[in-house]
Amino acid sequence: MKKILLVFLVIFCSCQSEKKEKTNSKIQLASQSILPPEPYFTDIKVNDVKLGKPAYGDWLFSHKEKGQSFEQFVRTKHVVPTEEENIIYLKPIGKFDSSQLKQIELVRQYLQIFFQLETKVLENASNDIIPNKARRIGDVGQEQFLAGYILTDVLKEESPDKRIALMAVTEKDLYPKPEWNYVFGLASYSEKIAVSSMYRMQKEADFNLCLERLLKICSHEIGHMFGLHHCIVANCVMNGTNSMTETDSNSIRLCSLCQRKLNSGIEYDNSKRLKELEKYFKENHLTDGLALMQKDLEKIKNK
Repeated sequence: MKKILLVFLVIFCSCQSEKKEKTNSKIQLASQSILPPEPYFTDIKVNDVKLGKPAYGDWLFSHKEKGQSFEQFVRTKHVVPTEEENIIYLKPIGKFDSSQLKQIELVRQYLQIFFQLETKVLENASNDIIPNKARRIGDVGQEQFLAGYILTDVLKEESPDKRIALMAVTEKDLYPKPEWNYVFGLASYSEKIAVSSMYRMQKEADFNLCLERLLKICSHEIGHMFGLHHCIVANCVMNGTNSMTETDSNSIRLCSLCQRKLNSGIEYDNSKRLKELEKYFKENHLTDGLALMQKDLEKIKNK
């Protein structure tokens, strides 16, 4: 009996050891499968601006986020374009003037370059699609729409061809729930849908400042849909924001780490994307974005 027990223990320990070796091998293989950054990301990393200590009122002052490494991104399930799903859509809701319609078209052009995926604008919907139960009057007399209603009752009904991401853009202010004054936007990343309002972006802003805010917020929210978490490493368009002032101070550029994450999911030519962004910023007289792209191009021009 003792011999049988001894044999069983030897077999059991041997199996456990074999399992442990297999598990360690799998972990080692997973680590080996994540290659070092391509030269492009190493070259432009010198242009990343490290975040300073958050001040009172900043996003990171009140949100103690852990960030997301490249390894965590790769090992976490996230959206990857396929033949069946590879088009980004914008859905305007409201009565827009000619200036606002031009900004929406410019956002479409920008997102197509930023994500290197075809981007389309769907037919404009009337404000009448929002029922009274999803409307209210805000603190300064402005009409507001319930953001969640737009996600669950409007966007979920939209199923355009090959949709990978869908963002509504409203000209009315938004609120997320009765006890909140307002919200810039709201998203359901699992459903790959979001809504953003132009209302507060236009306040005390000229055409270009409003456009720049739209570009930041739309690329930020859709970036989340592709699996990017808030960036806590550098000044980046994926930084969290508590206010329009903070949004204005956040960079329109993706830092090198966030660019690497995005490019691992959406395979595109980084140099081509950078040159197209430079051209876009130049044509639309967005000087801050242009300067950032030119600094990155300077780092890779002889590569």
